[in-house]
Amino acid sequence: MPAAQQAPHVTKGPPQAAGAVARALRSALAKPLLWLLALLPLASLVWGAAANTLGANPAETLIRSTGDWTLRLVCITLAITPLRHITGWHALARFRRLLGLFTFFYGVLHFLCYAWLDMGLDLGATLRDIPKRPFILVGTAALLLMVPLATTSFNRAIQALGAQRWQALHRAVYATAMLGLLHFFWMRSAKNNFAEVAVYAAVLALLLGWRAWRWWRRHAA
Repeated sequence: MPAAQQAPHVTKGPPQAAGAVARALRSALAKPLLWLLALLPLASLVWGAAANTLGANPAETLIRSTGDWTLRLVCITLAITPLRHITGWHALARFRRLLGLFTFFYGVLHFLCYAWLDMGLDLGATLRDIPKRPFILVGTAALLLMVPLATTSFNRAIQALGAQRWQALHRAVYATAMLGLLHFFWMRSAKNNFAEVAVYAAVLALLLGWRAWRWWRRHAA
């Protein structure tokens, strides 16, 4: 066939890129990499504490940073399902439980930093302080809601509870996210600083709104 009549070569860039991402998500290295990424904030805080680079108030930095990462990881965990549906990268589902466990991990660290650095690990004083301050009360409630989610994040729990009951239990993550946002709002209200609160509120509204829209579509059909 003459060169002028040859069909032009078409490069399928976006589909090839999407396929590469899908293969990377299924890779055996994907979960270890997620472990490393999720532990980086903790490593940074430990290094900062050892090197004395956490600022004028290291205790506040540790408490605030672990709380920030708890809320960020809640948002990332809730983003998994919408991303799966939008992108078709169904392998994302294999990271959801791990991200949820890291959310709980940073939530526990956040509470321990408060109990240690603010309350001196005095259990009685801590228990008396929690109900006195609304933002700590709702933050503690959010952490307590995560306990049954973390302790049932394995396959035997799904088998023991049954898929439907397990899914119903794990919908408590929505309440956890809202309580976490309220905790953050009340904490920032003392400083009259709501810029970051607005960002998290917008992200959670989008993620929960998408779920509400999907639920409405299923039941309206």
